[in-house]
Amino acid sequence: MNTNIETSREQDDLGVLRFITAGSVDDGKSTLIGRLLFDSKGIFIDQLAAISRSKHKRTLGEQIDLSLLTDGLEAEREQGITIDVAYRYFATPRRKFIVADAPGHEQYTRNMITGASTADAVVILIDPTRIRTEGSGTDILLTQTKRHSAIAKLLGLPHIIVAVNKMDLVDWDQALFERIRSAYAEFAAQLGLTDVYYIPLSALEGDNVVDGSDAAPWYTGPTLLEVLETLEPRQPSDDIGLRFPVQYVQRTYPEGQDNADPSASEVFGFRGYQGRIEAGSVKPGDVVTILPAGTPATVHEVLRFEGPMDEAVAGQSVTILLKENVDVSRGDLIVASGREPVTTKRLQADLCWLDTTPLDSRRRYLLKQTSRVVQAKIQEIEFVLDVHALHDRIKAETLAMNDIAQVRIALAQPIAADSYETLPATGAFILIDAGTNQTAAAGMILAVE
Repeated sequence: MNTNIETSREQDDLGVLRFITAGSVDDGKSTLIGRLLFDSKGIFIDQLAAISRSKHKRTLGEQIDLSLLTDGLEAEREQGITIDVAYRYFATPRRKFIVADAPGHEQYTRNMITGASTADAVVILIDPTRIRTEGSGTDILLTQTKRHSAIAKLLGLPHIIVAVNKMDLVDWDQALFERIRSAYAEFAAQLGLTDVYYIPLSALEGDNVVDGSDAAPWYTGPTLLEVLETLEPRQPSDDIGLRFPVQYVQRTYPEGQDNADPSASEVFGFRGYQGRIEAGSVKPGDVVTILPAGTPATVHEVLRFEGPMDEAVAGQSVTILLKENVDVSRGDLIVASGREPVTTKRLQADLCWLDTTPLDSRRRYLLKQTSRVVQAKIQEIEFVLDVHALHDRIKAETLAMNDIAQVRIALAQPIAADSYETLPATGAFILIDAGTNQTAAAGMILAVE
């Protein structure tokens, strides 16, 4: 458990932290986010009035049903469950937050992956009234708790917060909290999770969420908000050099010149390559390589809406102009010369199957990585992960919804890719069913061949 809280709290500007709540059904994820918004003064008066009048209110008397702040769909309010990922924004004097409320139902696990893919941390809620009392060790944890934790590991989330919610329903039983913490710590060690915090709280009553609590004098650690205010967001590595996926080619022509005329000159026209810098930096004069073709070029100018830039860094969306008249299209990757990723047609990857239709080797799939789309075929399922016994590797011929597997993939055209551990932006991909256009799976590249 990491307890270095006070040092980090001394920082003035801690930036933006993205985090997601996860866990099993009815663990109180939506209520927890509502409590964070309410106690941090992140709710408008009209929002508060609207949920107070809601016909789907599930609290007694005048108590506010804070879960309605994130359960925005009519079906969610009617059923009292979260179906889709809901994003909310709030701020404290120390930092800004973007929080995603993920569904707990097994059939909506794919929605959790969507929210976690851009998160810096995950808050995994555990309801102490629903643990398997007859079990021992990690057996007391529910399946979705384990599955969401495994997905957090696969997605490389650096910070895990285990929030044991509804402690008021078990009279703040310290022994029960310690049992849950011990079980999860054992499971986290098996997964390889290291930066884990444990907090007993009550989202409904507000104990240990934003403010502390007198209900559990035995707990002397930080509140949930205090932990969130100190976490470091994921930072792209500067060691690998520039990674700039081209999203769009912007072309303009001199006034009166036919834009269909192939003689439109690069001297009098304008061709800019637009996208977001995912790693490294770029400035005029840099020597770069266009992948997967491997074409060398020199940066002529870097532009933003405000005008030319001396240098642009990771996280900024820019337009890059090159000195040479070279072939660059959407889906290409502009990288620093001498620091190129591997260009390959074969991948080893972790895969989370998201589609209700199982994997079928006869169907045509497309792999989308950054803005590049190529045809793909899963050549081999090396194993399917057993989320209960992480050391067990199940052999399988197909993948069903929510399966987590390690696979080998062959591509019809090459892509330039880093491993997911090196850079999530270029190491992540999705598989699309070409027949239905449904997202079939989300993948993280382990290695390229």
